[in-house]
This record gives sequence, structure tokens and C-alpha cells, in this order.
Amino acid sequence: MKKTMILLSLIGLTISAIANPPAKKADATYNVDVNASTFKWHATKVTGEHSGIVKYSKGSITTTGNTLKGAEILVDMNTLDATDLTGEYHDKLVGHLKSEDFFSVANFGTATIKVKSATAIKPNGKDANNYNIVADLTIKGITNEVTFPALVVVNAKQVIVNADLSINRAKFDIRYGSASFFTDLGDKAISDNFDVKVRVVANK
Repeated sequence: MKKTMILLSLIGLTISAIANPPAKKADATYNVDVNASTFKWHATKVTGEHSGIVKYSKGSITTTGNTLKGAEILVDMNTLDATDLTGEYHDKLVGHLKSEDFFSVANFGTATIKVKSATAIKPNGKDANNYNIVADLTIKGITNEVTFPALVVVNAKQVIVNADLSINRAKFDIRYGSASFFTDLGDKAISDNFDVKVRVVANK
């Protein structure tokens, strides 16, 4: 009799679970605060280095519950700037970076980062805010997939994302001073990879 009651109880719980499945967590969208967000770059060459910033134009982040789901962020390449120089040398460098030798800003004024997947490294542990991000990065109209770790904090009103990544400019047909395209550059060679430090703040 006891076994029968236990069996009936289990059947009842199963039927209840089927009839009343747990509610799915709704998606939420947060809009990027372009004034609170930052995009910092650092590039090196044989004879030195340069650093600077670019500003975002707009973007959005999607979450499911407290979990990052996706994002699409637009970078305004017209705001490309160098922060390590002033005066004439600053103007020459920024003008060169915006020219067809590098980012061809007159023709490609926007770069795009579109997150395709975001996987929490340890979703139930102390590292729950650490993610592996896979995204499509578009520069000069060319799209390549990039993968990088990120720290993501989600609450009811805000999402904050911090990430460091390295971008290979050669994959976006940025050839000037690149040993991937030219030989015998000597001390005029510029590294293909440049580093980016991203901070994105998005609000509901």
C-alpha cells in the first residue's frame, strides 16, 4: 500500500510538472549609455607605440534573467582619436589613421560589434559573471569572428561589460606598414595586432 501511495504521488508530481512547466525568463533590452562607455585602443610598432579612444554611437544589450544573451554596438569611427600626442603630431597621426591607409573613415564611418553567443564560464559559481564571448566584428565593411573573455554584471536597471581583446588589423585589409603584406619594412613595421579595452554601460 505504501509503495502504491509513493508511486501515485510521483505520478501526480510528474503530471503537475507537465501541466505547469516553470515560466521562462523573459528577455530584457538595455540601451548603451555612450557617455558612460569607453573604447580604448593601443597599438605598437618597432620604434614606439600609440594609444587613443573611439566613441560609441549607439547600441543595445539583451539579457535573459541575469544572463547576457546578445548585443549589438556601433562604433563611430569619425571620433577616432589619439591620446598620447598633442599639436601637429597628434593631427598628423589621427589624419593618417582615418585615411585609406588605415580605417578609411570617409567610406566606412561605422564599425560594429555583434555578440553571437555569450557563455558563462561557471554559471552557478563565484565566477558566474565571467563569460566567453563570440562576436562578429565589422571594420571597413569586412566581418570577422572574434572570441574574448568578458566580465558581465547584470541587474534590474543596468548591464556593465568589461573586456580586453586583441584585433588583427590585417584581417580587415588594413595593410599599411604590415609585415603580412610587405617585406623589408625594417623599423617601419607596425604590428598587425592592436589591443582594445572595452567598457560598455547599458541602462533600461
